[in-house]
Amino acid sequence: MITAAVVLGVGLYWFQPWKLWLDVRVSEALPTVQVGLPKGSSPTQASTNPPSAPSGPQTLARGDLISHEHNTTGTVKLIRLPDGSRILRLENLDTSNGPELRVWLTDAPVKKGAEGWSVFDDGKYVSLGKLKGNKGDQNYTIPADVNLADYTSVTIWCDRFNVSFGAAELAKA
Repeated sequence: MITAAVVLGVGLYWFQPWKLWLDVRVSEALPTVQVGLPKGSSPTQASTNPPSAPSGPQTLARGDLISHEHNTTGTVKLIRLPDGSRILRLENLDTSNGPELRVWLTDAPVKKGAEGWSVFDDGKYVSLGKLKGNKGDQNYTIPADVNLADYTSVTIWCDRFNVSFGAAELAKA
């Protein structure tokens, strides 16, 4: 009896099946950065001499998520903010919840079907952190030392089972 309870406990911890029925919705706005006026200028001067930095976020690349191990939809965008920092943005994400889900930038090709489930840890990848929620809009900071030219796709990766829930191939915007 004790052995069965231990096996059941380990199985529940490992698979965390309750997460299949637990949705976490995230509604983060696109970050904005205030671009200040050049030192010594007035608002009138600024309107006639616009700053060289873009006044708003720029989409560098984008892609649509496809399903792998779990039904997954949404849009991925790589965005440069006016201050030069970069984020990965998930918009309208809809996937299953699961244990140890991460957001990865990868160099792997996005393949449809089961053959695409486990390719993302075969090459180069960088984890941007834990998936904040399985539904909604969310932002992930891309470290300054990451060369975006090295990465061609994004995956929602399950570290526990080494499988992609869904992925998107990135295309320049």
